[in-house]
Amino acid sequence: MPVSEFPQLLGQHMRRIRASAADVASEIGMSREAVNNWRQGHSLPNRKHRDKVLACAGYLRLTEVETNRLLVAAGFDAQFPAEAAPATGGSSVPAAAPPAVAQLFDRLQQMRPYPIIMLLTQAHWGQPPEREAMLAEAARRYGHDKVLHLHPPFSLLSEPAAYFSALGQQCGLTGVDSDYAFEAALTRALQQPEPLFCLVSRFEQGDPVQRDVLAGILRSLSEMHSGRLHLLICGGSALADLKYQGGDLSLLNIAATEVWPELTAADLQRQAGTAHGHGQADCERALRLSGGHPLLATAALALLAESGANASDEQLEEQLAGYAPVWQAFVPLLAEPVHRATITAWLQQPRVAMARPYLLDPVLRSLYWANLVTPRRHADGLWLEWRSESIRRAGLLIAEHGHSSER
Repeated sequence: MPVSEFPQLLGQHMRRIRASAADVASEIGMSREAVNNWRQGHSLPNRKHRDKVLACAGYLRLTEVETNRLLVAAGFDAQFPAEAAPATGGSSVPAAAPPAVAQLFDRLQQMRPYPIIMLLTQAHWGQPPEREAMLAEAARRYGHDKVLHLHPPFSLLSEPAAYFSALGQQCGLTGVDSDYAFEAALTRALQQPEPLFCLVSRFEQGDPVQRDVLAGILRSLSEMHSGRLHLLICGGSALADLKYQGGDLSLLNIAATEVWPELTAADLQRQAGTAHGHGQADCERALRLSGGHPLLATAALALLAESGANASDEQLEEQLAGYAPVWQAFVPLLAEPVHRATITAWLQQPRVAMARPYLLDPVLRSLYWANLVTPRRHADGLWLEWRSESIRRAGLLIAEHGHSSER
């Protein structure tokens, strides 16, 4: 994809929501002139501005596919794993849902009295993964007119009226200009005899105050209309905090918790698609080298396509240890000397700590949600381990560099 596509994509997405250069600049912490230069093709984001482009994608309400395309057009790595390509050939038979999606909906429809699932995912998965497949499966099970999809506005400065008006528009609800109006409109939608399904994706983005109000509304409606509102709320660290840190007063303590299953070689092969020529052996090797990290697995496949079977695991791990998204996850965590000392000690060993439903140590919790460690079962219990040797190597490199720079 040519880098010169970036100005065209940025301008197109800004026009879609009528965002000005000043709006974008204020939201992402850049000057209006810099954003105008990007849009007009006079300059491109430099290497340290990937987070600015990612924030821009969030403000412009881009999908995972659109976000990936914008990042790649700017010369950066994609943020989200690729969705599997849709089937072609004109068949009218809908594609079967991926097993993880079908099982998730089976559990949701069997839950009583509150069919609510909080789907938690670590970084670099979509939120949720397989979103289009989820919406298609929801339409098949509930009916197209009984499926709502909420994705809260990105802006941290949203007024309640604008926030809930945006949510109302996403649901096709008219006259929504406040949290009360949004709740009333949803209440009317729940008067029908059939259950209503609601997917809340990217729950964590936007104003945390309005997010908590939204969670309270969804809980209230679930309790008032038992079994009628089927909720799938997707997020990561902030969603888990909302459930576990509030105790009995938590707005979502009536929800069941699910964690998206680990990536498999079959998932990777399906996402890569047959057009790329990746066989099962390549996918299994990429999965092993990446430890199941979705973006690192894709990068490993690309390296295997370049080198074939000639490169050793050691050579490939060394290359993967320099993968930018892994460094972007590690660097902020290692910025504080006290944290760096703790993390560096953990980096000396493959096991980090015992896994728990909720990690009380904030540093450990940050490593988990950054997708740098993952729980794996051993004979003596469930342990958090570095997701892959490449990730552990990257951490050691960054920690040593930071320590050397202080001397």
